[in-house]
Amino acid sequence: MHCLEPELHVLRAPNPSPMTGDGTNTYIVGRNDLCIIDPGPDDEAHCATLLHLLRQGRRLRKILVTHSHLDHSPLARKLADHTGAEVLAFGDSLAGRSAHMNALAQTGDAGGGEGVDVAFRPDQTLRDGDTIQIEGDMIRAIWTPGHFGNHLCFEWRGAVFSGDHVMGWSSTFVSPPDGDIGAYMRSLDRLTKESPRRLYPGHGAPVDAPLQRIAELRAHRLAREEAILARLAHGARTLPQLVAEIYTDTPTALHPAAGRNVFAHLINLHERGQVKCHPTLAPEAIFARVEREC
Repeated sequence: MHCLEPELHVLRAPNPSPMTGDGTNTYIVGRNDLCIIDPGPDDEAHCATLLHLLRQGRRLRKILVTHSHLDHSPLARKLADHTGAEVLAFGDSLAGRSAHMNALAQTGDAGGGEGVDVAFRPDQTLRDGDTIQIEGDMIRAIWTPGHFGNHLCFEWRGAVFSGDHVMGWSSTFVSPPDGDIGAYMRSLDRLTKESPRRLYPGHGAPVDAPLQRIAELRAHRLAREEAILARLAHGARTLPQLVAEIYTDTPTALHPAAGRNVFAHLINLHERGQVKCHPTLAPEAIFARVEREC
């Protein structure tokens, strides 16, 4: 366990991977009455370490979950059963989806569903702006859909626990229908307005220049959108063709994940009337640019 600042520690779960970096950050907030943010995967060693920390005269009162992916939420219920703490989140794994993403999910055309904790159910749901009191401190929920419909960030003493919404080491994976690029961009704007002093992400090191990093991620997404439109200006493309032409420096093993991000952009461009598809909006479709009349 590593101390980040007074009354804030982090314990990293042993689940490193290309998608999780060095592992999931489990944050422990408080001095005696504690709040855990993102308990992490259902890992016995990680659970045992957390329970050992709680035996040292501390009491776990609340378990906050940024979103219900398998690397963030499954340990919540086990910790709650051991300690009696409440599990708080925006909702289950379907909460927060847009009507458009719900429609895509119902047709089954969108694919997706990677890493979703389908069994997750919080004891208490949080809405945007709700607050949680811990030992005289206040933690405020900020709804930030995009990476996942039920994604929350949490503000504490001017810092923000940013989950997978903003990380320093990587851009965010957005895979429809759970992920939504339009919502992600709006959530970046929302976090910019918060003007946090520091970000504590779900993976990787703290982000000490939050506004700069948010601006970089916004620019990255806009550049990706422009690259897609530029390729489609040369003619219709399939999703694998777009990925191969755009992600020229990315190992082919990562192309499937890149394809999910590109598909998220294509859905957003389709919604905005800039891209059309044949025969239906799906990863297997043929995509073309909509030409504007002068």
